[in-house]
Amino acid sequence: MLQLRPNCECCNRDLPLDADAMICSFECTFCAQCADDVLHGVCPNCGGEFSPRPIRPAHLLAKYPPSTERVSKPDGCAAAA
Repeated sequence: MLQLRPNCECCNRDLPLDADAMICSFECTFCAQCADDVLHGVCPNCGGEFSPRPIRPAHLLAKYPPSTERVSKPDGCAAAA
């Protein structure tokens, strides 16, 4: 089950469930702008590629809520790029 993390690891921007978010195979989560413009499509944590974060159907959100754990890099991702 995907965690559906609530923020971008680079810029710490909130990522609502319907946001244009990207994830790698380890569920590292980034906004589309950071994934494209800063990281150029490569995860700074594992070196993997990004895929669009899927949308969890609304009728399953109560049973399988998204994560509330925020993961972010204190200095952003500019140094990793």
